[in-house]
Amino acid sequence: MRKLIYDINITTDGIADHTAGIADDELHDFYADLLDNAGIVLFGRKTFQLLEDFWPEADKDPRSTKGMLHFADKINNIQKIVFSGTLNKVKWANSKLVNSDAIEEIKKLKNEPGKDILIGGISLASALMKQKLIDEFLFLLHPIIAGSGRRLWEGLEERVELKLVETRRLNSGTLVLRYLPNY
Repeated sequence: MRKLIYDINITTDGIADHTAGIADDELHDFYADLLDNAGIVLFGRKTFQLLEDFWPEADKDPRSTKGMLHFADKINNIQKIVFSGTLNKVKWANSKLVNSDAIEEIKKLKNEPGKDILIGGISLASALMKQKLIDEFLFLLHPIIAGSGRRLWEGLEERVELKLVETRRLNSGTLVLRYLPNY
């Protein structure tokens, strides 16, 4: 059975916005290494479209750093699945659009042999957490107070206790916190 891992960048005030964190080469290398242990990355529409707009062409952007190019190579080559009821097609290589029930599809994916499954974004992860399908949480806590933006777990109705199993500090001061849920 595959492990379903939720990874997300958050600020100290709980804002989950990829533009609010410290996106340096060390962070990009961290995520590239994370992708080495994964077989699939799952996205909701919003997060997928944000990434699809940049990463396939990152090698053509003169501002792309070595770490960004390392991550681009990994994310562009891994299998990606986007769950959406509004998209009609996806253009990003190695991507698949699924318009059916995300929960049932992900349950099937978890039971297949293969590497871990990563989840990006907020809405999809919230739905999966309500179903107690997430096996591991990986929070990258950036030393920033964003002040505004979309908060992680808005609308969560049930308390979930987590067990801290690993910590790591990046040079930027970002803390990598790995938790297991106690459902």
